[in-house]
Amino acid sequence: MNFFALALIGLAAIVNGLVYKVPANDDACFYTQVERASSKVSFYFAVQKGGSFDIDYSVTDPLGNVLYDGTKERQADFVFTASTPGEYKFCFANQMSTVSEKIVEFEITVEDEAKAGIPYRTSYDEHNSMEGMIESISTKLGSITRLQKYFKTRESRNFATVKSTETRIFWFSISEVFVMISMGLAQVYIVQHFFKGSRKTAV
Repeated sequence: MNFFALALIGLAAIVNGLVYKVPANDDACFYTQVERASSKVSFYFAVQKGGSFDIDYSVTDPLGNVLYDGTKERQADFVFTASTPGEYKFCFANQMSTVSEKIVEFEITVEDEAKAGIPYRTSYDEHNSMEGMIESISTKLGSITRLQKYFKTRESRNFATVKSTETRIFWFSISEVFVMISMGLAQVYIVQHFFKGSRKTAV
């Protein structure tokens, strides 16, 4: 079992586009430190390569409670509010596979909801307006990022499918040629054996 600790500390800390190879019949866990309750924690992952592009996962809080889990999932993307400060655990399990390793891309984000005070000489309405614009931009950027990840994952899976199909076609062609050669040799042997038998009968 492999364990990696990733400490994400501050107002907003992002682990962007990390890729990890989970060996067959093994698992890997990553840890994130949440400093305050009510912090927003987002978790995204996608299986980029290996087997049927699926893996088991779980998210556990500092008290040992399982917040999210899934089996044979290709990807997941969700956000939750941390109710307890401390170390949160994110695990991937590839116990289902005895041969195929899985390449997983994932991202963990911790964002503190604590808001800065209103600047001097800035009205409350202006502050709310600016805050709303920033939140809107952040939401749209998040949507664009998720779309990019979605298309990247689809492209990776389609490429793997094409490569797998090419490999199968190649070996099928080799097998077909081998069968044809074997049948030809068998026919030659049968004909030769038939004529040898005919000559012995005639004598």
